[in-house]
Amino acid sequence: MARAFVTGATGFIGGHVARLLLEEGWEVRALKRPGSFNPFLRDHQPRWLEGDLGDYPSIAKACRGCEAVFHVAADYRLWAPRPAEIYANNVQGTVNVLRAARECGARRVVYTGSVGALGLREDASPADESTPVALKDMVGHYKRSKFLAEREADKFSRAGLPLVKVHPSTPVGPGDHKPTPTGKIIVDFLNRRMPAYVDTGLNLVHVRDVAKGHLLALEKGEIGEGYILGNRNMTLAEIFSVLEKISGIPAPKFSLPHSPVLAVAAANEIFSRLTGKEPLVPLEGARMARKRMFFSARKAVECLGLPQTPVEQALEEAVQWFRQNEYAP
Repeated sequence: MARAFVTGATGFIGGHVARLLLEEGWEVRALKRPGSFNPFLRDHQPRWLEGDLGDYPSIAKACRGCEAVFHVAADYRLWAPRPAEIYANNVQGTVNVLRAARECGARRVVYTGSVGALGLREDASPADESTPVALKDMVGHYKRSKFLAEREADKFSRAGLPLVKVHPSTPVGPGDHKPTPTGKIIVDFLNRRMPAYVDTGLNLVHVRDVAKGHLLALEKGEIGEGYILGNRNMTLAEIFSVLEKISGIPAPKFSLPHSPVLAVAAANEIFSRLTGKEPLVPLEGARMARKRMFFSARKAVECLGLPQTPVEQALEEAVQWFRQNEYAP
């Protein structure tokens, strides 16, 4: 039986990757901190090993004897009281995992990046894997950390590690139990905490297609290449319109200019620094919303065969999951 090591299996994407590997007959090892739990894997348990991305010995132990390594884990926060933690988890954590993968002789490594670390086009047309980007283009600690982590992955690739990169866009669907910033938008909508919206846009994709994209990258991806795992570009107003049809909850009718949203977010940021409490409107999120984050997944569709489940289905399954797990009425 083929054996794989998955980081981030207690999270949203990583949980789906681990579950799909188990369903396809792999033996799966997964790293978790003491006390961590993913309810989405309740009936699909990998072999859990305790450790974290800062503990190299635990990573090396988990990698030993594995043919494939999926480094999915990431510290996905748009605000943190100690931003250095985000860099430690995303940058040094990546170095630790890839070093262990190299030393254990893994046949193939799939590194999970983010479209947040890719370039955007000024005219809001869909960007792709070749769109120019630099560190100065990154908004906030999360994006900067993922950009720097990917540069570390590139170093390992150039040094001979058989690594393929994937860049999920904005995954939605069941199992977002923490939930992610995108999941929080859906939860807030369902709880009628969305009185207005801003003019921004995202590329949505079913999280199950993202998981499948990881396995396709393992099988078909070209070493050293990157693939955007996405589907449909939608404005936030279009997303809320679909959620209205699914849930029966009226979509917000009013669009807010970016300037007052940034002002409120800045005030929230000051309050959060004083109290240590997470802001209701993260400043990084408000800054990101000034641009439509539209991407093309054409390369992954044509080269890997990435499935394209309708986004409406992904949103409907997300709504069902949040309601069933009492995140919303």
